[in-house]
Amino acid sequence: MKLVIDADGCPVVSLAVKAAEKCGVHCVLVCDTAHVFSGIPAEIITVSQGADSADFRIVNLIDSNDIVVTQDYGLAAMCLAKNAQALNQNGLIYSQENIDELLLSRHIHKKIRRGGGRLKGPKKRTPQQDEAFQRALIKLLENHQ
Repeated sequence: MKLVIDADGCPVVSLAVKAAEKCGVHCVLVCDTAHVFSGIPAEIITVSQGADSADFRIVNLIDSNDIVVTQDYGLAAMCLAKNAQALNQNGLIYSQENIDELLLSRHIHKKIRRGGGRLKGPKKRTPQQDEAFQRALIKLLENHQ
């Protein structure tokens, strides 16, 4: 088992790496050339910039029972299809029960933006979100050992 992090714009990279290190799990960061990570005790895979280049690299990298940290619902759906676990930066564990609704929401928001509409952006990140993420990740890591 390994922990794979979709590191492009991920606000919990250091928290996830620390949790993996604590549990003795191999950790892999996948990012494009616009992001630079150094001094992190994890394998770092850098892909060329492109709409979904990091996502496709992650899908090709993971095996069943791996854990993926991502904010991207589309990537989460592909991970679930490969029997991997996925969670977001707030500790939401993606599942067959919630992924369809999340993908529909993404589609609707994209249509609104394409039509010139505006949506509120995310609120400022809170310590409670970090704590929820850590709890969910540790739970997944411990359940897979």
